[in-house]
Amino acid sequence: MSSLAPLPLDAPGSSSAPADILHEVFGYSQFRGPQQDIVDHVVGGGDALVLMPTGGGKSLCYQIPAIARQRAGRGVSVVVSPLIALMHDQVGALHEAGVNAAFLNSTLDWEQTQDVERRMLRGEITLLYAAPERVNTPRFLSQLDSLKERGKLSLFAIDEAHCVSQWGHDFRPEYRALTVLHERYPGVPRIALTATADALTRADIVERLQLEEARQFVSSFDRPNIRYTIVEKKEATTQLLRFIEREHEGDAGVVYCQSRKRVEDVAVMLKGAGINALPYHAGLDAALRQKHQDRFLREEGVVMVATIAFGMGIDKPDVRFVGHLDMPKNIEGYYQETGRAGRDGAPADAWMTYGLQDVVNQRRMIDESPAGEEFKQVMRGKLDALLSLAEASDCRRVRLLGYFGEKSTPCGNCDNCLNPPQVWDGTDAARKLLSTIYRVQQLSGISFGAGHIMDILRGKETEKVKQFGHERISTFGIGAEFSEVQLRGVLRQLIATGALAVDAEAFNTLKLTEGSRAVLKGEANVTLRESVSSPAARGGGKPRREKAARGAPSPAAAALDGDGQKRFEALKAWRAEVAREHNLPAYVIFHDATLAAISERAPATLEDLQGISGIGTKKLEAYGSEVLRVCSAF
Repeated sequence: MSSLAPLPLDAPGSSSAPADILHEVFGYSQFRGPQQDIVDHVVGGGDALVLMPTGGGKSLCYQIPAIARQRAGRGVSVVVSPLIALMHDQVGALHEAGVNAAFLNSTLDWEQTQDVERRMLRGEITLLYAAPERVNTPRFLSQLDSLKERGKLSLFAIDEAHCVSQWGHDFRPEYRALTVLHERYPGVPRIALTATADALTRADIVERLQLEEARQFVSSFDRPNIRYTIVEKKEATTQLLRFIEREHEGDAGVVYCQSRKRVEDVAVMLKGAGINALPYHAGLDAALRQKHQDRFLREEGVVMVATIAFGMGIDKPDVRFVGHLDMPKNIEGYYQETGRAGRDGAPADAWMTYGLQDVVNQRRMIDESPAGEEFKQVMRGKLDALLSLAEASDCRRVRLLGYFGEKSTPCGNCDNCLNPPQVWDGTDAARKLLSTIYRVQQLSGISFGAGHIMDILRGKETEKVKQFGHERISTFGIGAEFSEVQLRGVLRQLIATGALAVDAEAFNTLKLTEGSRAVLKGEANVTLRESVSSPAARGGGKPRREKAARGAPSPAAAALDGDGQKRFEALKAWRAEVAREHNLPAYVIFHDATLAAISERAPATLEDLQGISGIGTKKLEAYGSEVLRVCSAF
């Protein structure tokens, strides 16, 4: 936690008006979007389900009601958070703002735990963060009972609420037990929050958390500052390296890979190319994972190469890109992960490469899972939606938002809008591929993989083709006009839509399904993007962005004059020292946008600092004089 003792800005008797709290504690002059409606509803004791994109300000939607209700004498608010590792920074940020906050997790020793529990039971803590596993323990529930009996249990905030749903991309069984909160404390308001939930997941959250009577607040899912680019996988690591070197040299970013080994290999490759890259996956020692996460949050220009074990709750504002070297399981996962870029509102990239093997792997994982057929069907549908997004020739953003039920118009900020691709009708190629698979099976009695089937169709007399006599079947050579790249695109769609299956137990060979019939009969069409093999497409398929020189100021400071830039850089250096002293990420002290506003105003007195966004009462008192000292040098 921060070494500074928090001022009692959340003490009973202070103004409980949300607008006053927003200004005094957090230093903002006005709410954004639906924040005020949500806050007013929860302060008044109403239950809420909040869907708001990453970077939209979800945390204020429960932090301000918690402070307001504490000031009104209602006691402690409990925040259910799934990640122990990030509670430290969340609580530290509240301390910096002058709010009495604490966490209970396994990083505390017994004496520290008892101290937090005593302060909680005395009603001295405004926001208490705890993992769902702890919340569900008899000890913790009995403590909540005590608070409730004395009228000191104010609010429950359930963060990352999609974790409660089996249809969500990050299901956690321990979240299911949170129904106890409604059953045991029916009079205590609850607010469940998530950045990602389609209609099915949303309905499951409502049912599992018993939020049928809760008011739902659904914000736009659009992140207009993020540019979406999806490219066909050729040499994935080379494509990634080219993308980073051309577009994001020296920038902070996250690269997602499906396997731990791939994470390690890619991190080594990037480091060898001079990029400050670190690996992160569940197989690493916990202390090393924490060290790498801390470096990513506290240093500039770090690229984290990770499995999906990394990222939930990451609040770093200046992540300039998120890359996917392997296709995620569904659109929710893709949206959640790409949403970690550009939280500061400045331009950012979501870049993904995918190929036939990605589709095969994801389809196989679904088919081989021990889940019931209903669950598998839902997961197949989600995979189909993601593949549809990847193969789309129209606006990516329209497709992405449409998945969440939001209508939009072409964005002008995705690869398809910037460089509209050509499309071609792959129906004939699909029928010829399926016919070849059928005839090979008839002749040989066994199945074969994609490469062999394509060789037959394109008329290539390989040793394997000759060995099995497949040059004699009627479809040999009838697809010579199709390239291997085109045929792989057709196979991706056929596998993803279930018109073709991959037999994992038979060395990933291809076999027909019930869904093959419609394609063979000409009842289903297959339309695909034209594959582009130009260097631009391989590296990202879009015009090259102007890349600032290494060491250039952040986007927030781009408009400052020469003296303003000097003040900004000096303030950043001072902020880094304070952050290290408090063991917190720099953005917890002040965001770049706040430093830029200070630099532009060139303050000479504490009064000059008042009203700058991000400077609340506590921060003005704690840091105002030092900020003036730094600025006075210019």
